[in-house]
Amino acid sequence: MELILKVYIYKEGKRPIFHQPYLRGIYSSEGWFMKLMEDSRQFVTRDPQKAHLFYLPYSARQLQKARYVVNSHDLKPLSVFLRNYVNMLASKYPFWNRTRGSDHFLVACHDWGPYTLKDHEELSRNTIKALCNADISEGIFVSGKDVSLPETTIRNPRRPLRNLGGKRVSQRPILAFFAGNMHGPVRPKLLKYWRDKDESIRIYGPLPHRVSKVMSYPEHMKSSKYCLCPMGYEVNSPRIVEAIYYECVPVIIADNFALPFSEVLNWTAFSVVVSEKDIPRLKEILLSIPLRRYQVMQNNVKMLQKHFIWNSKPTRYDLFHMILHSIWVSRLNQLQVSQIS
Repeated sequence: MELILKVYIYKEGKRPIFHQPYLRGIYSSEGWFMKLMEDSRQFVTRDPQKAHLFYLPYSARQLQKARYVVNSHDLKPLSVFLRNYVNMLASKYPFWNRTRGSDHFLVACHDWGPYTLKDHEELSRNTIKALCNADISEGIFVSGKDVSLPETTIRNPRRPLRNLGGKRVSQRPILAFFAGNMHGPVRPKLLKYWRDKDESIRIYGPLPHRVSKVMSYPEHMKSSKYCLCPMGYEVNSPRIVEAIYYECVPVIIADNFALPFSEVLNWTAFSVVVSEKDIPRLKEILLSIPLRRYQVMQNNVKMLQKHFIWNSKPTRYDLFHMILHSIWVSRLNQLQVSQIS
């Protein structure tokens, strides 16, 4: 990939929806990718004839801020906007029509990312979609073609790696920890079954002040063997990457979530997946994992941390390279399938 891949970035599109990366908050993955992609001398070509892939440089978060009418519950203006944008590119250049959009890709981390594509059939069906909301049950995200985008919470864009690192196994007295808002179907179940039931399993809604003044949210994660990552409204959670940052083994509770980078990462080696129906058995499941296996998993979390890190100047195997590699592999798989058929 590093020697071959060239990406053409369409210049069309006005700020803030296009070419203006949003680098802060839980949807920042799409912004960091945009920033680093547009700054890349290694992968970007100005000659579309030399391109293997074409990037649609919009931000789903900026689209939501600019086009969504608050409390309207109507995503149609957003999907029509994208439909018109793609139709404009298809009428202006030959590249979209040449492959019906299958060598084009988008990167969208907002929860609504998949739903804003529905008004353009080729955009929804053919384009490689890198989505945080990688839900295999809704018929939009296609496993094997689309890319599951890790959700990263960046509070300070100038210091994206703040608080990175954790404690050794012997300094992690808490078996499992979760704190967060109670939206979606899974988190209330977690709270119902485990809040105040067991000292070794710390389950909260938003972390109470009486608790956080003694031990902060990051310190809870750094002091826990397992960090629970239940889905919210949608399947992905920034806690998965937070757990990896704090060297805590993630426990993923989201039945229809396509795990990121599964073509190269073996998630069973560094995480635990618990089905939603097994929430009442959570302690039993975690305690059944032998200490030696846990130690290997926790060490693996530390070893693969580099794959989930944003660097202001990308380095090999970091998050920017991992996402781009997943998109590249998807395109190569498409070409192999088309050649066979």
